[in-house]
Amino acid sequence: MAGHFEALPGGGAAVALDEVEIAILRSLAVQLLELIGPGDEPADDEDPLAALFAEGPSEPPADPALARLFPEAYASEESDELRAKSSEFRRFTENDLRARKRGDALAVVHGLDALSPRGDGGAVLKLTADDSRHWLGALNDLRLTIGTRLEITDEDESGELYRLPDDDPRKPMVMAYLWLGVLQETLVETLMP
Repeated sequence: MAGHFEALPGGGAAVALDEVEIAILRSLAVQLLELIGPGDEPADDEDPLAALFAEGPSEPPADPALARLFPEAYASEESDELRAKSSEFRRFTENDLRARKRGDALAVVHGLDALSPRGDGGAVLKLTADDSRHWLGALNDLRLTIGTRLEITDEDESGELYRLPDDDPRKPMVMAYLWLGVLQETLVETLMP
């Protein structure tokens, strides 16, 4: 179980994490929360139905990582019509998407905070099937964010980043990116029937 998720009987997943892994995962999840930003909580006197239909931003984020997490709905490089459709779609969907991503990252933080350490300082994280889906969303968002910061593209098959010398400042983020990929892949496997 060390280093990867395993399925639990009756659904869910478990992974053994050491103190360093717990600290790294928690730190990354908190940074993701900071990147996504706070939620817009409706005022106490606000109509809850009106809050459901609150409009969000219509322009894509300037930060490349946020733009990757909240992509355009339609390819809009050259068409004013598609740019307008993307803007309209974003206006009515981004708030909900941000809330979901925020909830996924919070599930990671809360799950890690609830761990009971073993004698060696590590712990076994046990997730329900619902918790697993939140974790899967957060792991995906973390990998997208780190991949964007490292400028990894789908077409990047050279593997240059994977052969960085140990003194390269990008090396820790590459290692985190790869580790998160293993966690994500093994968690997906536990969810498959």
